[in-house]
Amino acid sequence: MRHADLGMSAFVMAAVQAAPVFLDSAASAERACRLIDEAASQGADLVAFSETWLPGYPRWINAPIAVGLKRELGGRYLAASVTVPGPEIDQVCAAARRAGVDVVIGVAELDPVSRGTTYCTLVFISADGEILGTHRKLKPTYGERFAWGEGDGSGLRVHERPYARISGLNCWEHNMVLPGYALMAQGTQVHVAAFPGYESASGGTRQTLLSRACASQAAAYVLLVGGILSADDVSDPVVREAVATLAPLTGDSCIIDPTGEVIAGPCSGEEILFAKGSLALVHTAKALCDVGGHYSRPDVLRLTINRAPARRLVEIVDDAD
Repeated sequence: MRHADLGMSAFVMAAVQAAPVFLDSAASAERACRLIDEAASQGADLVAFSETWLPGYPRWINAPIAVGLKRELGGRYLAASVTVPGPEIDQVCAAARRAGVDVVIGVAELDPVSRGTTYCTLVFISADGEILGTHRKLKPTYGERFAWGEGDGSGLRVHERPYARISGLNCWEHNMVLPGYALMAQGTQVHVAAFPGYESASGGTRQTLLSRACASQAAAYVLLVGGILSADDVSDPVVREAVATLAPLTGDSCIIDPTGEVIAGPCSGEEILFAKGSLALVHTAKALCDVGGHYSRPDVLRLTINRAPARRLVEIVDDAD
């Protein structure tokens, strides 16, 4: 961790806006490692990637293409998904350890039991190369329900790091209100808001609006990390034709301070966005409004979380047999 030049209450955040090697999990993992090295060389303490960056966001789900083709692409996406832990994640963990940085990366995670479902998952990795935790998106949005299964509450956690408490959610989980509140009530100080990467008043995710609101409500820094993808980023002609029917994902990443103000970005194209953070500013903002503490009314409103991992198959063994 690089704190000597900034002081123990300060840190450097990096939002990686770059295209993966679409639907190639091994090549995407290699590219992620290079980007982690690049961010670390510029002093980052925390490096964040966008929603399902590895091996890419399933952009064709809302494309006006034949149902048969959509099914075929769904099968290919499932085949490109990764296990956690697994070879690709192990590779990213090793890169985090070599670089000495924390990493939050969005992946398409294969269900290790059924091997027929993939989840939109954020993986939290420490600077020691250990998996701190994972969070599966609770509710896929619109056509995403064709690509991803639903997550559970086991990963709605804040992770204690030497520089700050970190958390993360995917896309419209920020619109659900309660997942964000669960993290705010656990005292998050730096939050990764992972989005597919398209910002528009019509048909977009309203990612900047939601992320700025999250920063203000949480009194925390927010790394809005958007993905980028155009037909030019896809080598396979069938996939490229499907992706080309929709507007490109343009990223529009930014970093937001605990008052809700944008302090870096937004950016377009491939770029690693950097910003310095300070716990002093977090403390100032939380002293004014701590929604999980003094600015709450637990006697009126409380949130209950079911932490149990979703289990579809429960085996009962009768000892008498």
